[in-house]
Amino acid sequence: MQGFTMLRLFLCCLLLSCLPTSSSASPPSLMLAGKWRDRPDVAHYLVSEKLDGVRARWDGRRLISRAGYVIPAPAWFTHAWPQHALDGELWSSRGNFDTISAIVRRTPADDAQWRTLRFMAFDLPAHPGTFEQRFATMRELIHGTDHPYLAVIAQQRFTDSAALHAHLRRVVAAGGEGLMLHHQDNPYRSGRSEGLLKLKPFDDAEARVVGYIPGKGKYEGMVGALQMQADDGRRFRIGSGLNDAQRAHPPAIGSLVTYRYNGLTVHGLPRFARFLRIREEPTPVATQR
Repeated sequence: MQGFTMLRLFLCCLLLSCLPTSSSASPPSLMLAGKWRDRPDVAHYLVSEKLDGVRARWDGRRLISRAGYVIPAPAWFTHAWPQHALDGELWSSRGNFDTISAIVRRTPADDAQWRTLRFMAFDLPAHPGTFEQRFATMRELIHGTDHPYLAVIAQQRFTDSAALHAHLRRVVAAGGEGLMLHHQDNPYRSGRSEGLLKLKPFDDAEARVVGYIPGKGKYEGMVGALQMQADDGRRFRIGSGLNDAQRAHPPAIGSLVTYRYNGLTVHGLPRFARFLRIREEPTPVATQR
């Protein structure tokens, strides 16, 4: 038995040594959004659709994921892009996050699949000016140039909250996720910003998977719920929203998960938390051809 165990350990080590290693970089210092609450200065915000893609930073040479992995984009995809840092989303169409994530993680890159994507730029992080100034400069850098896989997310203004919410309803009805509102005078600073806000028809947030709760009844032998931990250390469970495949093969410990909820309890925990998706892009995955 001991000899069999040692042989199995040797074979596992050999297999791991044959897998390609992913290139990594320091996680980019990104500006993160808070939640929109209606206010009278709506006209001071530039509004764009919230794209459900894979967020990335173009550092002038390469695309880096939120977690700090170098995304294996084909050289032709980023050919002749500006040497300025850009924040954006790798995106193809609404409601297609899982497919986009799989394309971005695959190594070596699949050229045919990458031709379905574009990098939708929404900020110029190294620019010292206001968002309005950054957006104008970014359009000058990108518009009118031959970058078929690089574009700028459209921005528009609304005069009041009624017009803003009417636009939200149109976007959601067409399959969109929500809106992003960026105050015209907001500087670029890493971390959560009161000048960058998101508006959705439901509350959502992100937390880390720290454990599993065993399933019962029809879920016996699978995961009944995910044990989660928020940034502030609060722990809670997510049992709804997981399909049978996800219960059999749950998100790995340490995964960043997006969940929906309906407000907070008196203890400050999310009420009726429901799993949406794994949010953090994992290490690029090698594929056989």
